[in-house]
Amino acid sequence: MNPPRLIAFNKPYGVLSQFTDADGHPGLAHHIDVRGVYPAGRLDRDSEGLLLLTSDGQLQHQLSDPKHKAWKTYWVQVEGVATAEHAAQLSAGVILNDGPTKPAECKTMDAPHLWERNPPVRFRKSIPTSWLSISISEGRNRQVRRMTAAVGLPTLRLVRASIGNYTLDGLPPGQYRTLD
Repeated sequence: MNPPRLIAFNKPYGVLSQFTDADGHPGLAHHIDVRGVYPAGRLDRDSEGLLLLTSDGQLQHQLSDPKHKAWKTYWVQVEGVATAEHAAQLSAGVILNDGPTKPAECKTMDAPHLWERNPPVRFRKSIPTSWLSISISEGRNRQVRRMTAAVGLPTLRLVRASIGNYTLDGLPPGQYRTLD
């Protein structure tokens, strides 16, 4: 029997978190040629960054189940100027239509050094943008986007930078690497 595999993939914008294509959008098979691995969690089509895939069902469950509290960190470009007050609101937890979020770790940050996104993020000359680092231990549908909107900062770009101790460091978009 082969040992379990764990793969870190930098999911580009527009790629689905599944191996099959759907609705004109490419799936993971366009980038990953490894058989028998499955995503541990999801990233929306319009989100980018770290996606872990594994051949180990127990590890897949552990990485994706909120009960195991694998903290996920996102770098979020928002429309408007994010302040320490916004970060404090997000850290305390916000009320969403499906209930309150758990407390998060949130801080303002300088723009990270990232790849160009295709298509580029839309900008409006009269409205500034800023960046937040948000770490959450739950994983509701489009949660980070809904959280920033709840404090008046619509998300323009969302990049997952880490899951637990696993990071994107040095991994170009559309590429993957095998982890220990």
